[in-house]
Order: sequence, then C-alpha cells, then structure tokens
Amino acid sequence: MYKVLLVDPDHHAKEWIKRMLDRHQAEFELECHAAAAAEAMSMLSAQDHQLVLISMRASEEEGLQLCGRIREKSRVPIVLIGGRNEFQLARKALYYQVNDYLPDPVSPEEFAASLKTVKREMDEAPYSAHQPVPWAGTVQEAASAISSAGIIDKVKAYVEEALHQNITLKEISHIFHFNYSYLGQKFKVEEKMTFKEYLLQQRMEKAKFLLENTDMKVYEIANEVGYTEMDWFYKKFKTYTGVSANKYRKTLIITA
Repeated sequence: MYKVLLVDPDHHAKEWIKRMLDRHQAEFELECHAAAAAEAMSMLSAQDHQLVLISMRASEEEGLQLCGRIREKSRVPIVLIGGRNEFQLARKALYYQVNDYLPDPVSPEEFAASLKTVKREMDEAPYSAHQPVPWAGTVQEAASAISSAGIIDKVKAYVEEALHQNITLKEISHIFHFNYSYLGQKFKVEEKMTFKEYLLQQRMEKAKFLLENTDMKVYEIANEVGYTEMDWFYKKFKTYTGVSANKYRKTLIITA
C-alpha cells in the first residue's frame, strides 16, 4: 500500500482525491492532507509517504516552491494537479524533477494513468524517501534526471518502429500511460523541437535515405514513411529539402 500526502488548501478536494485513489484498490491510500507548504514539510519529516500530490489551483508559484523544498530533502514522487496548461509551467516542473503534471481539467482517466506510471517507476526503481537529491543547475540537467524511466527514448524507439503507420503523440501517451500534454512539453524540452517536428524530420530523413540507396518507387517510399496521400508527401518533401523527390533522386544520379 502506497501512502499519499495531498497538499491542497481546498478541503473539499480531499474527497475527490480519495475517490480517485480508492479506484486503485490496495495500491494507494490518502494518508495525510496538508493545507499549506509548512504543514506538508512537517508531515514529510514526521513519516514516510510514497507519493505527494500538490494542487496548483490556488497558487502555481507556491506549488513549485514546495517542490523545490521537497527536492532538497527527498526523492519522493511528486505529481502536480491543476493549474494552467502552459509550457513554461511544465518546464519549471521539470526543473524541480516532478514525476507528472496534470493541468486542468484533470480527468479520472488521466489521473489513473499518472498513478499507474508512478507506481511502475517506484516498483522499478525504489527510492529512499529521505535521501537527498543532487540539485540540478539547469533545466536540461533536470530534464535528464526526471527521465529515469526513459520515456523519451521509448517514444523515439516507437517512432522508429512504426514510421510507416499513422503516428500521433496522443496515441503514444495512451500506450505508455503518460499524460499527453506533459509528454509533449517534456519532449520539446529534451529534444529542442516539438514531437511533430521530430516526426517530420524522421520521415523525411528516411525518405532521403531510401531515395539514395534503393530502387523503390517514390510512392512506395511515401508509404514506407507513413504517407498514403502522394500529394501530401510531395509537398512535405519539397518543403523539407527544397526540391521534389524525383529531382532529389535525379540529382544524386547526375552527381554520382
């Protein structure tokens, strides 16, 4: 049974969280409820908790500050709930090495998927609740630290295997039980590009490779990299390379 600490000034939120946790029978139990940061820190010092849920609805800044105070003392998993769906907030959350960020509106399905991911990470890499965390000096370092489960590597590996299919980040987030918005923001922080930009890059680079190294027809190559509409493939390829697919191959033959 994983003991949960909820930090939320709204006492009514406690009942909603309790109902959501009760759906995970014999897995998570709401042990304590703190209305303020000082109270939460006191509770964390007094007893072990396996998960801290922090509401961002009252004050996003105070919620992030609490994450910082916790991370100075403990590796306990943290999930932020509520607040705006904004990249800068997610970026700060990465800095403080939170495990997940669920912006409003938080659905029961998203909450359940987040708990499942956190549980899997705890089962795979047990932590000492009072073990200090090496402080990260940059967002990039924090992003690396938070990705202990290698979620971005898993996303990239999935893209490589399924490049010939219709791929969306939303579907991938369901497959890996990760929050869709947070995964997109985390991907951008780590890869310095959006998931769509990365997917286009991978498709176009593979198309170039196939044009250079095989005798496949252009339509076959388009299908191989996930395009069923030839006009759309031609448009994307020309925008990416500056020339059409046919001209790209002809140029290679002339210069060979």
